[in-house]
Amino acid sequence: MHSSLALPVAGLLGLGTPEIVLIFFVVLLLFGGSKLPGLARGLGQSIREFKKASAEDEEAEKKAGK
Repeated sequence: MHSSLALPVAGLLGLGTPEIVLIFFVVLLLFGGSKLPGLARGLGQSIREFKKASAEDEEAEKKAGK
């Protein structure tokens, strides 16, 4: 059986939970614990901006198609 965490993570580039945990620890070693919240915040903002730009682009295409 898979844990509930493994299901969404498994689809992410074919990585499972052990691989994600390993990547997290490598990032922790490279950047240190004090930098991780800032990195996560920046990543979250980047994803939000990308989704916003994608939605605006789709709206523009729909308006142009009418």
